[in-house]
Amino acid sequence: MKKLSEIYKELGIAFSFPIEIEDDDRNQTYYEGSSGYCEKYEWDDKGKETYFENSKGEKRGTPESATCKSA
Repeated sequence: MKKLSEIYKELGIAFSFPIEIEDDDRNQTYYEGSSGYCEKYEWDDKGKETYFENSKGEKRGTPESATCKSA
């Protein structure tokens, strides 16, 4: 998993830690601290966690990018 701070640096975007991103339902989708630890989450429309990944290599669930959804 490439850290968002690395992408920001490559693009010349200023940022500060922690980097925290939430979806429209206020579910945390990304967290990165100054120590380099980061987490990525995906949630279904009912607020149930469907995917988790962290910088320690822990993973559970299947990322949405690996599945097909019909519109």
